[in-house]
This record gives sequence, C-alpha cells and structure tokens, in this order.
Amino acid sequence: MDREAAGLELFDFSKMVGTVLQDTDGQFVGLTAAEDIAFAAENDGVPPEEMHRRVLEAAKLTQIEGYIDKSPQDLSGGQKQRVSMAGVLMDDVEILLFDEPLANLDPAAGKQAIEIIDRLHRETGKTILIIEHRLEDVLHRPVDRIIVLEKGRIKADMPPEELLASRVLWETGVREPLYLSCLRYAGLGFTAADSPASVEELCFDREALRAWDAAAPEPPVRPPLPVMLEVRGLSYSYEEIVPGHRAAHPPALEDLSFSIGRGERLSIAGKNGAGKSTLAALICGFMKPDAGKILFEEAAGRGLGDISRLSIKERAERIGFVMQNPNHMLSFPMVFDEAAYGLRTRGVGEGEIKDRVWEMLKICGLYPFRSWPVTALSFGQKKRLTIASILVLGSRLLILDEPTAGQDWRHYTEIMEFLTRLGRERGLSLVMITHDMHLMLEYTERAVVLANGKLVADGEPAEILSNDEVIEQASLKRTSLYDLALRASIADPAAFIRRFIASEADARRGL
Repeated sequence: MDREAAGLELFDFSKMVGTVLQDTDGQFVGLTAAEDIAFAAENDGVPPEEMHRRVLEAAKLTQIEGYIDKSPQDLSGGQKQRVSMAGVLMDDVEILLFDEPLANLDPAAGKQAIEIIDRLHRETGKTILIIEHRLEDVLHRPVDRIIVLEKGRIKADMPPEELLASRVLWETGVREPLYLSCLRYAGLGFTAADSPASVEELCFDREALRAWDAAAPEPPVRPPLPVMLEVRGLSYSYEEIVPGHRAAHPPALEDLSFSIGRGERLSIAGKNGAGKSTLAALICGFMKPDAGKILFEEAAGRGLGDISRLSIKERAERIGFVMQNPNHMLSFPMVFDEAAYGLRTRGVGEGEIKDRVWEMLKICGLYPFRSWPVTALSFGQKKRLTIASILVLGSRLLILDEPTAGQDWRHYTEIMEFLTRLGRERGLSLVMITHDMHLMLEYTERAVVLANGKLVADGEPAEILSNDEVIEQASLKRTSLYDLALRASIADPAAFIRRFIASEADARRGL
C-alpha cells in the first residue's frame, strides 16, 4: 500500500529504506562485525536465538560470514561495506540505498561490491538505488534505469542503453564509459540498439576502429628526466603494543626502491592496505623507516642528498602533502591567512608574505577571493587553496592523496587540468595516490604499483593496465579500452590505449 512520505518520521523511513553510507566507518557501533550487524535487531528486542539466525543469514547474503568475529577496524574497506550491507538487511527493508559505494574502494573491491549488490537484488528482490559518479564501474552489472540530476532537477530518466546513446552525460558533466568515448573520437556513431552499456555486447565497426588506430599519430616519447627523489631499499613495519610485549605486524613496506623525475607525473596504485599511505608518510617524514634511504635533489644539477636529517618542517619546504579532503587541512577563516600561515610560522616579514601569497593565489586562480572567508569557497577552490598554502613555501614535489575522489567528471577534469598546468609551468613533480584507473591512464606518465608492501610494477600506465598478472596481484581493474581493442582484433592494445589518451588530451586542449 502506498504511503505519503511527507508524513513519515525518520524512524518510519528506517524500516523501509536501508542506507549504506559512503564512509562506512560512520555507521559502526559494535566492537565486532556481528555486534554491528545485530544492532537493529537488539534495539527491536529480537530474541537471541532468532537474532543469531538473522545475523548469520545477513552475513551469508553479503559474503562476510567468515569475518563476523573480527573488529570492524581490522577489516578492509570492502569488508566494512559488506558489514554495513548486512546491518541494513536486518530490518528486512524494502529499499537499499548505496551512497557512492565505490568512492573508497580499490578497483577490484569496487567490482566485487557491484557484484554483491547485484546478487542481493536477484536473491531478495529488493529495490536497489545506487548514487555514484563512476557510471562505467556500476554498469559492470545491469541496471534498469539511470536518473541524471542537474541543479536539483531530473535531467533524464532512461534505460542505460538510451541514456548512453544520447548526449545527456556530456551535457551534465558525467563521465561516459571510456570505450564509448573512444568510438566517438574514432568517428563511429552508435545507437541504443548497439548495446552501448556493455563493452562485451557492443556492436561497432571493427574495421573502422582498426583504421582509426592505424592512422592515429604515435604519442611523442618523453626523454628521461633528472631524478628529483629516490627511494632506496625502504622498509617499515607497524608495531602493535600489547601489555608486556610488542608484536610486529607483517612489513607494511619491504625493500622498496624507485625514483621520481623532476617535473614527472607519477601515480601510486594498489589495493587498500598495500602500503601507499605508509610510503607517503615516510617520504614526508611523518614516520621513520626501519631500513633504507630517501634522497632528494639538493638543487638543480647538485645531485641527491639524504633527507633523513631534515625535520618535518624542513621537508615541507621541499615536499608537500595534500589530503583527500581539503577541509581536513584548513585552519583559518580567511583565504589570505590560510595561505600565509606557513610563511608566518617561519618568521617571514609581512611585506614579503603579501607578495608571495598574492603571487601564489594568482597562479592557483584564487586571487579574486583573497579577502573571502574560506567557507565561501567551493570544494575545488578549497583544494586549490590547500595547494597554494603548500607551494608558497617553495615545495617542488606534491603528493596528492586521491585528488579526484568523490568528484564528478567536470570537477575531476578541472582539478586535474589545474594540476597539470601547475606542474608544467613550475616544474613540479606530482605524485598521485589513487584508486582511479582513469586518472592513472589520463594524467600520469608512469605508475608505481604496490601489493602487500612490495613493488610489483613500475612503468607506463597503459602497459600496466594491460597486464593481467599485475592487475590480479594489486587488485587493479583492466581498462575497458583494452577489452575494446581485443574485440577489434587490434594487435597492440597498449599502443591503442596510448593513442586514445593522446587524442583525449588534444580534445581537452581544444586542438
């Protein structure tokens, strides 16, 4: 029976709609996964035997039954998400709402999350709503309809095939699947009847795509770059302090070696827990390695020097770290004061501070807002302000943690084009920790891939994302461009991917 939503209380909604939040940590209330799953049933006074049965049933549905005795803090991102799913299933709600379920997951975990959501739909018959920017990843499993919102209004409500064949996604700044963008660059049209929602079922002119690939110019080969930072034999293990003794965990990093070139754009990829954040913390000096060295360019042409002797403050004048959420880095109410803080703590005179801050705000496109309150800035502008606050100190290397997480395509492109221009104009080296395979392909020339604390690949992104062994080891995801190349019988899929990326870069620059 239909009910008018306007007259319902929040409690009433909770019995009809179960929500899995983007930040699953915000939903945990129990000391173990089982306690967390049982929370709603406990509040409803369900008898223990019945509650235990329902917890096991929900855990089995979400494939988390082997982990219900563990603390939520000991689970991976994907496992935490499955615990949250099981928890909302305890009330037997009619609708399951997933708020950006892929935002904090590595590619393989994201793929598995979509598969579990699809399985829940098939086995329970519940209505599923998925709010997500990463449309191609969601379409790993079929959906009935896609609703596109723009400025609070419904722009489109269509079956996937019809939506993908239209121009709605381009008009609203939502990223279409890469394989469809490739067909457009090749001048190949498609309709809803061509099954555009699946690269495996897509109908297209294979001969025409091979002809485009053969005619596309080969991207220029970038000459070797002078080394700005070198990591040599880096190892680190966390310690768990237990009363009476210290227990060492398996190494978070083990004998890691690689370098970063001056002006290079490098991505660091790998599944959750692979050691990416630990590596960034060691480079910035937040922690000290158990073994190995980190060397940094003293000055152009003067070679590398060991930075172990430098304090965090001194390292910050060379290496900047940008958090995923800019709100976690902002301390002052006004834009100018935020950008000036680092210089003031170093005793720089106010006259010089004004000149340097204004120059950096101009470079970062924030000069018109120099007297504004920080709260009046958009998310992207706040991100640029955190970058300006770092670069004003003279940093020559920026490490960015998931720079495009939670961003739609339009804002994603705005942030990445800004960073690319900044790197090019100032000779900055950019290191991006990311789960986003699109970012890795489009905006970095090289990728370092970690798995279980070890280096498993160091090379060109197109080559790495065409290597099934590395993809399996590091929980990455093979790009749909590779699958499209295979379906078109293109001999060198990695070269095909490079040519597509070059064509897209030219299109962004308006060439």
